[in-house]
Amino acid sequence: MMDDGAAQSSPVIDKTRPHQARLWNHWLGGKDTYEIDREIGDRIAAVYPEIADVARQSRAFLVRVVHFMTGQGIKQFLDIGTGLPAVDNTHEIAQRDVRNSRVVYVDNDPLVVAHARALLKSVPDGACSYVQADVRAPETIIEEAASVIDFTQPVGLLLLGIVGNIADEDDPPSIVRRLTDALPTGSYVAINDGTNVLGVDEWTPAEATARGEALRLCAEAGTVPYHARTPEYIEALFEGLELVEPGVASTPLWRPDFPQAAEPRPIDSFGGVARKP
Repeated sequence: MMDDGAAQSSPVIDKTRPHQARLWNHWLGGKDTYEIDREIGDRIAAVYPEIADVARQSRAFLVRVVHFMTGQGIKQFLDIGTGLPAVDNTHEIAQRDVRNSRVVYVDNDPLVVAHARALLKSVPDGACSYVQADVRAPETIIEEAASVIDFTQPVGLLLLGIVGNIADEDDPPSIVRRLTDALPTGSYVAINDGTNVLGVDEWTPAEATARGEALRLCAEAGTVPYHARTPEYIEALFEGLELVEPGVASTPLWRPDFPQAAEPRPIDSFGGVARKP
């Protein structure tokens, strides 16, 4: 566990390969990137222009989800697969709503954790801490997070853009279940991930081909493999929980912030929120 003031050696950075968190930061318009990240990020965006919208909409989904959870009385959050800090991080949103909110960020990448430690600071009334751990080790995550989070009280679990990084052989549903098993009644779980468009009527074959080409470019560049799945697969991850309206939906369609002249366009990313009964 690393607290706000803990000492941490600088991680070794490979500037010859793109980094998944830095690619995401590039698509969000951030500056925490190297030339290789911008080069590969731009090549991916050229064949799959929607990727920038997916990144922005996923960030907007985080904001709406945290607001929703604080509205349900949640003031403890476990954010797994944090990524690089950006505008409106989980603790900033939560602590604007509930000043004494407590947040633990989890990522397996020392670069991400180092950035988080340097940039993400809690208000005095709350808490903000960081765990370097792999999502495939849920028991370790829960054990480490327990120094900040009281697991006898409801928790908001955020799994945003992380399940797609878990290979089938590692059994993603089992990992999600082991995490949710550690949560008390009244907790909420949010999951959001890129989807396999081949099973979704709204996308054309050309768009599906572009999505596949983007994934191929990522793999060739040496990033962590991403496993795009179907909206039905994502919905099944909530088994045993009570999905809140509107259920699992394309990210922009999950509880939009305000009435719009036209319904937002679906994108290749689906998510939802559920309560643990």
